[in-house]
Order: sequence, then structure tokens, then C-alpha cells
Amino acid sequence: MSVRPYRDIHRRKSRQIHVGPVAVGGDAPISVQSMTTTLTTDVEGTLGQIRALAEAGADIVRVSCPDEESTAALKAIVAGSPVPIVADIHFHYKRAIEAAKAGAACLRINPGNIGSADRVREVVKAAKDHGVSMRIGVNAGSLERDLLEKYGEPCPEAMVESALSHARILEDNDFLEFKISVKASDVFLAVAAYQGLAEACTYPLHLGVTEAGALRSGTVKSSIGIGSLLWAGIGDTIRVSLSADPVEEVKVGYDMLKSLGLRRRGVTIIACPSCARQQFQVIKTVEMLEERLAHITTPMSLSVIGCVVNGPGEARETDIGFAGGGNGTHQVYISGVTDHRLKDPNIVDHLVALVEKKAAEIEAAKAAPELVAVGAGRP
Repeated sequence: MSVRPYRDIHRRKSRQIHVGPVAVGGDAPISVQSMTTTLTTDVEGTLGQIRALAEAGADIVRVSCPDEESTAALKAIVAGSPVPIVADIHFHYKRAIEAAKAGAACLRINPGNIGSADRVREVVKAAKDHGVSMRIGVNAGSLERDLLEKYGEPCPEAMVESALSHARILEDNDFLEFKISVKASDVFLAVAAYQGLAEACTYPLHLGVTEAGALRSGTVKSSIGIGSLLWAGIGDTIRVSLSADPVEEVKVGYDMLKSLGLRRRGVTIIACPSCARQQFQVIKTVEMLEERLAHITTPMSLSVIGCVVNGPGEARETDIGFAGGGNGTHQVYISGVTDHRLKDPNIVDHLVALVEKKAAEIEAAKAAPELVAVGAGRP
């Protein structure tokens, strides 16, 4: 009996499109998105938030364009943004046309409220004229009236039918540069809709559980929904919708991808929950490390374990390991090997220095692999 390797995730084969320079679908890395919460007419405020999102790792940022003043401001936002901008359009199809002219890399339209097929065709023409991709964004809360009458309520079948009917409009207009989302605030509904859509087409899929909630509850809800789809190989780009600072959406998105081995960025900290055996204050130490190491983008792993029960074992699997020992003497591991002891009350400073040094070595090795013979950490 053959057993499938337990870490294998076989990604669904999808077409590849581009959102500006960012490839979505195909064999491209799963991209992480977020959305600004500022008034779009506040150009500097919006750009400030976009830059913060980009620094956190966002590959793509969406900006709402509810009125003509917003699309007018979009040109300056696009010009100053370090990442591609998606214009979020609802109700007014002319805003989509204006956004395409303003330089948006992608247009997100909702079939349930954008209007007739003729209006969608006008949006398609603008997208083609300006080299802009699109996202068909179906939402359980705004399905077309005829589908609600047909199915009686929002359901996976209605959401998939809505998505495919609008995909056909784009196809009929010889436009294939689009991705699709079928979001719902209900995890079961969202997952079932994405599963149905994944079987019905080969277009790249944008994953999300919409209106997931506050930071903690929304993270849990999104992790269950988006995580289960990613584990099944479904999804090409993700956005975690949280009622929180949008930077947190990016952090959670990367944590999801890192936990599934789909993408790595920054330091992954493996830490115990602590107990009476701990030889130092684990929780406080990890909190401080997360803050102090936020600037590191090099993929690395760091284990911080309170005692010797699991400390050495975890250290063997991480780039840097730290295990609490008796009498205030702790053990430090580098690349899984015992390296030195630490009898220093300032554990955080010591570990930060080690991580920064290791990150610099890894980056130097990447830049000149034939000249730098240092360990580059685990793949």
C-alpha cells in the first residue's frame, strides 16, 4: 500500500494572469493581498498605508473607488505605490473605466451590483485598452436577484453559477486576464463554493472569507476556511479580511502560507506554551522577539523552548534554537548543532543578534554563492 507523503500539497493547475508585475496562478507563488482603510481621496494617507502593507510583505493592495473623486486620486496613488494597485468597484461601472485609465493594475468588479452585461463589456474594453487584469468578485451577500429567486438563498451552486456566467461574458469579449473569487462570511458556504468553482474552471482563484471579524476571531475563521482550501491545493492569491489594522491581514496571510510550507518570509518562531518547567519567561520572551525581529525578511526558523524536554529536539529542526536550562544556564543551537551556553539575563538581545547575523550570512550566500561558504539554513 502506497502512502502519499504527508507534507505534499498538489496545487490545482490554473491559468496564469498578471496584476501588474505580480504573476497570479500557474506555478507562481501564492500572493498575499490586503486593502486600504483610508479615504482614497487622502492620497498621502493612503500611500502611507500602502507602504506599511508593502513593508509587511503585501504583494498587491486593493483600494476602494466609490466615487469620481477617488478615481481621480488613484492616478497619484498608483504612481507612488511600491506594489500593484487593484481598484475596488461597486455599483458604478464608470468608476472601473476611470480606474483603468488612472493606471490600476487590476479591476475588481462584483457581478451582483455592477450592472448589465453591456456595462461589463464596457469595463472589459477599458481593461483591454489599458492592459489591466480583472477579478470577478462574487459575494454571498450581493448575489443577483434572479439567482436568489432560482435557489431561494445564497448557496454554493448560486455563487458558482454567478461567477461562471460573468466569466463567459469576459470570454465572449476575448478577455482572459481575470481571476475569480466566491466569498462568504460563512466558512462552510465559502469553502464549498470555492471547491465547486475549482472543479468547474481553470481560472486563478482569489481566496477569502469575507467579513471574518475582529483580529482573533477573524484569524481563526479565515485560517479554517482559507487554510483548508490551501491544504487541498486550491488558491492562487489570498486576502484575510479582518476588522483590524490591515497590516495584521498580511501577517496572518503569511503565517497561513508558512504553516503549510507554501511560502516563507521572515522568521518563523517555534515556541512552547510554557509551564512550571520553564527556565525563563517564555511568553514574554517570544512576544519581544516577534516585535524585534519583524524587520527580518529572510526566511529563517527560530525555536524558543522553556526546558530540555522538547528544546533539543526542536532545535535540531531549526536554524537557531534556544532551550532553557537549570541554574539560569541555557543552551543555544546553530543549524541544529549545540553551539554555546548562555548565562545572560538578556536573552532577547542575544537571540536577535544571532538571527540578524544568520540572516546576513544567508543573504550574502544568495548574492555570491561561489564566494560565501556559510550555512544557508533549511529549505
